[in-house]
Amino acid sequence: MSAIKKIQKSPKGEDMPRKKARFFTRVRNYFLTGLVIAAPISITVYLTWTFISFVDQKVKPIIPAVYNPDNYLPFSIPGVGLVFAILSLTILGFITANYLGRSIISSGERILSRMPLIRNLYSGLKQIFETALSQQQKSFQQAGLIEYPRKGLYAVVFISTEAKGEVKDKLQKTKDEVIGVFLPTTPNPTSGFLLFVKKSDVTLLDMSVEEAAKLVISAGLVSPDQQDKLKELADDGPPLAAE
Repeated sequence: MSAIKKIQKSPKGEDMPRKKARFFTRVRNYFLTGLVIAAPISITVYLTWTFISFVDQKVKPIIPAVYNPDNYLPFSIPGVGLVFAILSLTILGFITANYLGRSIISSGERILSRMPLIRNLYSGLKQIFETALSQQQKSFQQAGLIEYPRKGLYAVVFISTEAKGEVKDKLQKTKDEVIGVFLPTTPNPTSGFLLFVKKSDVTLLDMSVEEAAKLVISAGLVSPDQQDKLKELADDGPPLAAE
């Protein structure tokens, strides 16, 4: 009888460690899911608050006392300096948009162009800001795949534009339409290569440019539909580790 009891109890005894392992695995998965959700929000809030505080510290001292609400209220209002800076830049843009403002800017640029070191710094910074903030600059509209760096290997690219100018003239000998694509690097998609390829060699993707960028940044770990599954993962227990 004692042997029969031992045989009957042994399966239950073996089940306990498995249940404990599953329990701790599920708790760890819940923690990692919460971290994935909370960390980006916390970092974004922290960086935003730090930026607002930095601008307030620099701009508030130059705000006229009459227009500074901190002089009328018993507490300080965050973001007043940022609002004042945005309004000032907007007014500056409005002033320089007319003929008189453009004439003043042109005169100032002519003076800077005669200064050996400063002209290089100014022209470089101006070109960077014009490129980044120009309203006429088109953003990528679609993502695709090309065989790179050799056949059988595929890389994510962003469709840039059709080949134009001298590039188009030099490539007229090909019958297929040639387009420009941007091949981003991982994990930094802001750097990469500009390639001109045949349109027929590009496989267009249904995912958006933002989803493709996430795919590149994460080195393929974050698929386009993974963000939509975060809620399901939180409810069912994410399969971040094998149970």
